[in-house]
This record gives sequence, C-alpha cells and structure tokens, in this order.
Amino acid sequence: MPELYAELGLTAGEYEKIKETQGREPTHVELAVYSLMWSEHCGYKHSRAHLRRFPTDGERVLQGPGENAGIVDIGGGLAVAMKVESHNHPSAVEPYQGAATGVGGILRDIFAMGARPICNLDSLRFGEIAPAPAQRTKSPTAGGQAEGGAPRASVSATHDRQRYLFEHVVAGIGGYGNCMGVPTVGGEVYFDDAYSGNCLVNAMTVGLVRHENIVRSKAAGVGNHVVLFGSKTGRDGIGGASVLASQEFDEKLEEKRPSVQVGDPFTEKKLLEVCLELLQSGRFVALQDLGAAGITSSSSEMAAKGGVGIDIHTDRVPLREADMAPWEIMISESQERMLAVVTPADQPEVAAACERWDLDCTVVGEVTDTGHLRVFHCGEMVGDMPASALADAPLCVVQLERPGHEVDSPVDAAAYPPPDAPLAEILLDLLAAPDIASRRWIWEQYDHQVQLNTVILPGGDAALLRVKETGGALAVCIDGNGRHTYLDPYRGGKAAVAEAARNVSCVGAEPIAVTNCLNFGNPEKGSISNQLSRAIDGMAEACEAFGVPVISGNVSLYNESFGQAIYPTPVVGMLGLSDDVEARCHMAFGATGDVILLLGEAAPALDGSEYQKRWYGRVEGRIPDVDLDAEVLLQGVVRRAIADGMLRSAHDCSDGGLAVTLAECCLSGNLGARVDLEPAAAGNSGRHDLVLFGEAPTRVVVSVAPAVSGAFQKLCDGAGVPCAVLGTVGGEALRMAVGSEQIELPLTAMRDAYDNGLQRALEVR
Repeated sequence: MPELYAELGLTAGEYEKIKETQGREPTHVELAVYSLMWSEHCGYKHSRAHLRRFPTDGERVLQGPGENAGIVDIGGGLAVAMKVESHNHPSAVEPYQGAATGVGGILRDIFAMGARPICNLDSLRFGEIAPAPAQRTKSPTAGGQAEGGAPRASVSATHDRQRYLFEHVVAGIGGYGNCMGVPTVGGEVYFDDAYSGNCLVNAMTVGLVRHENIVRSKAAGVGNHVVLFGSKTGRDGIGGASVLASQEFDEKLEEKRPSVQVGDPFTEKKLLEVCLELLQSGRFVALQDLGAAGITSSSSEMAAKGGVGIDIHTDRVPLREADMAPWEIMISESQERMLAVVTPADQPEVAAACERWDLDCTVVGEVTDTGHLRVFHCGEMVGDMPASALADAPLCVVQLERPGHEVDSPVDAAAYPPPDAPLAEILLDLLAAPDIASRRWIWEQYDHQVQLNTVILPGGDAALLRVKETGGALAVCIDGNGRHTYLDPYRGGKAAVAEAARNVSCVGAEPIAVTNCLNFGNPEKGSISNQLSRAIDGMAEACEAFGVPVISGNVSLYNESFGQAIYPTPVVGMLGLSDDVEARCHMAFGATGDVILLLGEAAPALDGSEYQKRWYGRVEGRIPDVDLDAEVLLQGVVRRAIADGMLRSAHDCSDGGLAVTLAECCLSGNLGARVDLEPAAAGNSGRHDLVLFGEAPTRVVVSVAPAVSGAFQKLCDGAGVPCAVLGTVGGEALRMAVGSEQIELPLTAMRDAYDNGLQRALEVR
C-alpha cells in the first residue's frame, strides 16, 4: 500500500491522514478515490487559501464559486453562466483530444447549470513555432536561465513539435465546438519558449439561462435515485486529475497518454439537449457533469454540498470494457456523462427522454442519510468514506520566496541602444510576429456565427453577442500576459484584469463579472507559490476597483517540464453587458477625415514588451503599474462616448505599442492615417522607438467625426481623462511623424505582414 499511495500522487502525511479519517487502512477503492479528491486539480490544496481573497459577491451574482459555473443576472429574467477551465496537461500529451475534451468539459459545466451555451473562447500558449529572429542589437546582459521562469534561448529542435501541438489543439477546439453548434467567438494565443515543455489550453464557455431554470449540484432527498446518463464508461482518462494534472512532466510523458480522454461531440450534443429538456420540465433535483475524477468527484461533491450520503453500485454502470475493476469505474474520466439526482416518480420520464435521444440512462445509486460516499460492487461494500472529508482536501502551506529574477526598477533604456534599422522595418517585423499577427488562420477554422448572435466577430478587442430577448448585448473576451506576470506577478495580475475590462469597454459594454484560470508551475516551490499569491493579490485589487466579482474559475498548477516552470499565466475571462446592441464600437477606422485621439498618458516602457523580446532577445525589468483610478475613469469615458454615438472607433493599445495599435485600426478599416506622435514622446528622452513600440496600460486609440471632436475632448477634460489629438484618418498608407523622423508604410505592405505572419511562421522549416 505505501508504494501504491506514492504512485497515486499522495504524500506520506496525506496517507496517514486518510488512515486517521477511515480509522483503518484504506481499501484499494478508497485509496484511489482519495488520491483524486485530494489532488491539486480537485482539492485546490495549494491554492484554496489564496483564492478566498477574490471578491465574489455583487448585486448581480446569483451563483458564485463552488458550483459547476458562476451565474450573474442580466435583467429581463435572464442570467449568464460562465466558466473557464484548463486542459493543459492532456493537450501536451495528445493535443487534438486534449483540446477537444477540454471544450466538451467546459460546455458540460455550463449546461449542468441549466444554461444553453452561446459561445466559446480559448486562451492558448505554446513554445516558439519558428526560429527567433537574429538578435539585432547587443543585449545588456547575457542570456540564460532565470529562477522561477524559463530559458530564453530558442531551441530549434522543438519548433516542429510546437507547430504540431498548436495545429492539433486548434483543430481539436474547432472539431468539438463546431459539432456542438456553439460559436467560438474569441481568444488569444502567444508563443514563447517558456511554454515549450508544457503548453496551455484554457477553454471558456458562456451560456444563457432563465432564472427559473437554474439548477445546482446539491444532492437532496433521502431515497432519491442517483442516475448516470450519457456515454458508457471506459478506461480513458483514468487518473487524469492526479497522474496528469497534478504532477510535473518528465521523461515518462508518453506513458501518460492513456490518461487522456477521448471525446465524442455528437453524443455531447444529445446530452446537452436532453439535459435542457428535462431541466425545463423540472425533472432533476440536482445535476453534475462528470469531469476530473469522474463518478468519484461528482458523487462526493454532490453529497458534501447537500449534507447527505450517496451509495454507488459500480456493477450497474454501463461499460465499454467488461473487465473494469470498481476503482477504475469510480475514477474513469470518460467523457459525455452526467450524474443526476432524480425522484423515483420522475425516473421513468428521465429514462424515456434519454431513450428518445439514444443515450444510456441507469440508476447507479441512491441518496442516503449516512453522510458517506459508499461504493458497492455486486452487493459487497468496497469503499466507505465521509463525503465531507473527500471534498475538503488538507491544505498545503508553503513558505513564500521571491524569485531571484524579479527586480524593483525598470530597465535602463540607455543600456538598450536603438536598433540599427528603420522604424518602418521594425513595425513590419512586429506586425508579422506570431504573438501579434492576425489570428484569422485560427478563427476561420471555427464556426463563429452559428446561432446568429455574433455581432462583433473575432479579431477585435472583444466579441459582442446579441441578446434577442432584451435588445441588449454581451461582450466577452479572454486575456492574460505571462511575460508581464513573470516580471512582476502583482502588477501582471492587475494588468490582466484591467486589459480584459478595457477590451469589453472598447466595444461599449460595462464589465460585470470575471472568471479566471490560474496557470502556474509547481506550487511546492516557494518561488512559484509566491507568484501565485501575489498575482491573486493584484487581480483581486483590480476586480474590486472595477466592481466585478469573480464568479468562477480554475487553477492549473504543476505546469512544469523537467523542473522548468512556465511563465506564471493568470488568464481573465471578462463578461460585459450593454443595454443596447446598436450602441457598439469597432476597432476599425471608419471614415476619411476622422480625428484620431489617444486616451491616457502612461509612459510606454521597454520592460516585458514584444519589442524587447523580439529585437533585444530579453525579457527583463519591471512592467509599469496600472493606475486603477485612471483606468476606471478612462473606461467610463469610452463607454459613455460609445453610448452617445460619439466614437467612430476604439482600440486598446497593448502588444506592440502605439504603432501596432494604429496599424491594426488602419488594416481593420482599410483606411490609412496621418499622425504626429511628438506629444507622446514625453518621458522617453526622445527615444522614437519607445514612443512607437513601448507598452503601457491605460491607453486607448479612438477616432471621432470632426464635428464631434470638440465635444468629445470636453467630455474627456470633464472626467479628468488625458486626451491627445494624434492626427486624421485617410489615404492608403500609415504616415507617422515622430519628431523629425518620418515613417510611411502602405496598407498593402502592412497587410501582407499582418495577415500572413502566423501562417508563414507555421511554414518555416
């Protein structure tokens, strides 16, 4: 038994705790169940104490963290359910199925609440897919390994592997979501060697539900049936939450391939429809999807939430493989399965509905008054565990240590000599960079208009979806920047929330709720736990400032390969609400002669920028802090101006700096611009390259018709929001004057770089 508990990922101390809880040596079934429920993936034992610092309450909140998904009220008797989850480790082992089943799992979380999924988003990270450009300037420090981070040097041997992972993850996301009839409307992807050994695949789903149809997973009613319906149970996914999701990767990576689940979106579509049909007729007492740990987590969590017991009879479970042992049946992570509590009177209707949809439906247990999860096989009890103990994994406390690479001051820009290259060449290079180039190659593989509610398509700051019943709209986006959080977890956490809020504000919606996915390395290391804790502090502070509660989320730890951690990568899914779908804004410049303005006056910095990474081969320094008060004011002005019809366009200024932002606005509207950026040079000692390519939060580029320019500037002045006129829209080129330096780039040249950059990187051999 000692050898077995270690293989299952339990520590000696946890094993002793299990024996103490059970009052004896655990059975094989019990040990397997505890190993899953007390894993980091299911038990949040390293992160639970930190997560409590998030604000989770608000007047719109109908369901906060602790359920399958969070829910907020949007008026008119409607509510939105949303959540984001990771499928990082399975995708690193088997990218297509890992990504596909990640989408399937998050979809089930949404319709398990009674909501119909209306859109998907995804946040992806991979290693570099093409050789890094030759270092153009001499770096101020030598390359190498930084504590708590990742190697900076590109390893060309990994490029083929990263392209394979990227292409198959994208295919898996599209393959599952398209079959389900749920549009994938937004997302993000970044490439860095920090993720070479451990890609990140975070999937987010948003659903719509009427208040009266909301269901939860709290088991109730002694004597009620516990019903398993959907697909049959096999050995796919056994131990996924402990073997894959709660351990680092090493040379045995390929041996873990059997722990990856296999998805069937057509069965999931049937499962979705039968669940919503039965929920509308009130046939479920409680409903829970089977994700990590399968029947084990679903039954124990349902029992613990309801303060009741549940008996499970494994010999009743429909199997794909006849020789499965009870412990395998309990922890299998086979996909497309749901567990429900149903009254005996409603059981025939539930069974009949499943039969109409050609789904297995079996009574596998009953609700009891024992408070225990009991497992029976052919009449013999093979497991008896307190449900409350299973759902309350022992907390792990780690001494926090600041990573050695973190510094308290920004880099000395003087130590970074300007590149010996024309500014126009640098801009074209950045537009073609895999981290910035158009993602059209990705989202054109997704059906982003199914359901006919997508008003603003992928490729902008946020997607916008029509809510037909109210005439309003939902804005959704997903954002994060691992480089920034690597350099300063607290500031990076704040910046992730601020940028997500800024993106939904730029389409005209008010941020109302957050879901997040926290992707970090091995939490048993003090430096990693420090990054996690401080990132949460920054995120929580920003959420408080914007008044947006965190209603759901996921933690993905142990994202390491051979002891090397990924960048700490908190990902923020933001939901915005607009009362009028017609009061919206795009990033595209709209008409010749429009006035272009820059809102915000934060000084752009080299630290953590795409420019620093790509042209100096380094990621170092300290990113600028977010002035949350200024951010709230700026976003309020943007939303008000959109509601009043003043703005022709609005676009968040982020990756690649002001020059890339202006280029994207030009390309989106197929209109050029003439701008004078001299006023923006303040604070940069006249460094033209930093004016153009440096990065800072709290900046938005907008355009307005000349007739309303004065009124808009008056609005900004009254709100205390800095506003600088940059130039005008028009022509077939982007012309920028920076001091005495003139830059002119035709739209055709910028479009070739931007539209084809990602595909060209994939074709490099």
